[in-house]
Amino acid sequence: MEKVFGVSQINTYVKNLFLADYLLSKVQIKGEVSNCKYHSSGHIYFTLKDENAALKCVMFSTARASGLDFKMQDGQSVIASGSIKVYERDGVFQLYTNSVKLDGAGNLYEQYEKIKQKLYEEGLFDFEKKKEIPAYPKRVGIVTAKTGAALQDILNIAKRRNPYVQLILYPAKVQGEGAAKTIVDGIRTLDQMSVDTIIIGRGGGSIEDLWAFNEEIVARAIYEAKTPIISAVGHEIDNTISDYAADLRAPTPSAACELAIPDVISIEKSVLLYQDKMKKAMLRKIENKRTDVSMLGAKLEYLNPKNQLMEKRLLCDRLFDQLESVMGLKVKKYRHQCEILTERLNGASPTNKLKKGYAYVTDDKNQPVLSASSLTEKQNLTLTFLDGEIDATIKSKKMYEEV
Repeated sequence: MEKVFGVSQINTYVKNLFLADYLLSKVQIKGEVSNCKYHSSGHIYFTLKDENAALKCVMFSTARASGLDFKMQDGQSVIASGSIKVYERDGVFQLYTNSVKLDGAGNLYEQYEKIKQKLYEEGLFDFEKKKEIPAYPKRVGIVTAKTGAALQDILNIAKRRNPYVQLILYPAKVQGEGAAKTIVDGIRTLDQMSVDTIIIGRGGGSIEDLWAFNEEIVARAIYEAKTPIISAVGHEIDNTISDYAADLRAPTPSAACELAIPDVISIEKSVLLYQDKMKKAMLRKIENKRTDVSMLGAKLEYLNPKNQLMEKRLLCDRLFDQLESVMGLKVKKYRHQCEILTERLNGASPTNKLKKGYAYVTDDKNQPVLSASSLTEKQNLTLTFLDGEIDATIKSKKMYEEV
């Protein structure tokens, strides 16, 4: 009967196999750091990987003081030293790390960080200094390798999106010695040609492959250029210093082309849409103006002097009628008052008194005689009657006693 083992027995057995292997007790492994985590306990957990495989690693806090003199981050290329052992509980093996050193690529990464920090402090990456990418370019400059896949991607996409945009290539060396200088020459040449936008870039690769786009002279050429620049270096996960210095960063050269060159079909649709909107807006405006004209015509008709004169005539007629009516009432009123006063005047008239048998008496001085006491005997008097005057002389005077 075959023997059946427990999980812990197998894990212990495998652990002992690893411990017995001298090669695994002291090993150096080169790889790229990923999933790096600094634990609150002081331990560091990370993974080393290459193109084909990955290895879990742990560095205890006791080993950090003497075995690590830099801050470990994802993407760094390092050489880790330690022993490979099995963790019995989980049944997995990992590298128990004693020391970690940057390899050649790691040194490049450290240099990359120093250059980036220096240029950042100088303000070359300031967002407010970024130039806006033209929406409708006529000429687009390209700085990349003449035979690279990046150029073909850009040409294919540009032809599909807008064949009317002129593309001007400055064939540059994008990798190796002297590459940075040719990239700088390309930027400055195209900048003097007054293109609307410049695309610089290449396909993906290792940090060594992309290093030309991390050179300080390239970043300064981008910053000094008057033309807006799109940086499209590597793939989406790659970030170069030129990406930070450029006015716009694209994840790939293809994406840079899409950002630089508008889709002509979309433009045509937009033009048609704007045309329709403009037509509707103009029709609304014309209708509004027609309404305004109609209202102004009515107002003008109302303010026409002929109409105004007619209305004033009608108003004059109404006022005349009102005046005539008021004047008639006034005349009637004053005529009545005049009749009353006439009656009063007639009542007080001396002539009316004379009609009743009275006479108007004046003395020889033609003064009215008001009382008998003012007269003397033989004094001449004049008596005026209704139908004439009589001269008389006083023969005698008789006075009455006062009552």
